[in-house]
Amino acid sequence: GITVLMVEHDMTLVNRVSDRVIALNYGRVLAMGAPAEVQAHPDVVAAYLGT
Repeated sequence: GITVLMVEHDMTLVNRVSDRVIALNYGRVLAMGAPAEVQAHPDVVAAYLGT
């Protein structure tokens, strides 16, 4: 397989090209896994959308 490091905020693009993602907030890993799982993770939602 091929590994690519992509730093991107366009989640439509991320969902289209990624099998696995890692969400970071100030250098700390919030969640990792399939794009849909990461987007739904409570820590990711709180960090990027507010509580």
